[in-house]
Amino acid sequence: MIQSAEEFVTLRTSVGSAEYDRAATEQASIETWTDVIIRFPEMRTWVAHNKTVPLEILKVLATDSNRLVRTSVAEKRKLDRELFETLSRDSDELVRQTIARNKKTPAEIIARLVRDDNLFVRDAALAANRRMLAASE
Repeated sequence: MIQSAEEFVTLRTSVGSAEYDRAATEQASIETWTDVIIRFPEMRTWVAHNKTVPLEILKVLATDSNRLVRTSVAEKRKLDRELFETLSRDSDELVRQTIARNKKTPAEIIARLVRDDNLFVRDAALAANRRMLAASE
């Protein structure tokens, strides 16, 4: 278990693959993740990439001012309905496009994104829609 924000940063910036992998796979407490987010904003994307990061932290990151952080959250498959909704209505087209490509995005959200103003979002949603239809046959 990752014990501190400093430990996470050390692991994430390590050149050793074992340490680097720990940053992506080991758990940390809510307090540790919050500390990373506050004190090391450049690490927020990497917090989202962690496989064990709790939904509570993903909800914080989903409202981050940096679109790359929000996009990293949109890639996660363990999002709840609220996060799918929030990110599918994001002002940034890259975030919406990423949600459209997420294999766990609910069909109703994909149906809405098919009508998005942005061509790339629409295309991603149409591809997801085709994938869902093919899987149901």
